[in-house]
Amino acid sequence: MKRKVYRSRVSVFFTLLMLCMFSYIGNLTGDLVLFVVLGVCIIGSFFQFRSLYYVMTDSEIQVYYMWGFMGKPFSRMLISAIISVERTYYPFATAMSLKRLRFRFKKGYKWYRYGYTPVISPVKEQEFLETLKTINPNIQINVNNKKGWWRFWDWDI
Repeated sequence: MKRKVYRSRVSVFFTLLMLCMFSYIGNLTGDLVLFVVLGVCIIGSFFQFRSLYYVMTDSEIQVYYMWGFMGKPFSRMLISAIISVERTYYPFATAMSLKRLRFRFKKGYKWYRYGYTPVISPVKEQEFLETLKTINPNIQINVNNKKGWWRFWDWDI
């Protein structure tokens, strides 16, 4: 298998939350400063949201964030060390969506580079899981996909 690249989901909820936060910060300052702060924050947020992606190879999943730190992955996960994948809505992680995949690893395996929780949110989630299962058929996948208009964590773009 050659490298497959998966873009990260971006939650509408997170986007609205950030815009509200930036507009509140801008409201505390003057009019010209508000315009500059909001403009810089919106442009910066757009680039930040678009810069998170995942690359799957035959042996590992590489997480790239903020243009890959000059071409190097932010973190790597060995596919052979993954025991299970499950759905989580844990809000404090490197994924830009609330609908996320959490990985469990073999005992003693340390995947993380900076202490972050092993959580990602690829856009083509089903294709990602199928590819993962073909590489390592021993992985248990416990991902439920409940739908509903009230589930704001499903409002992704």
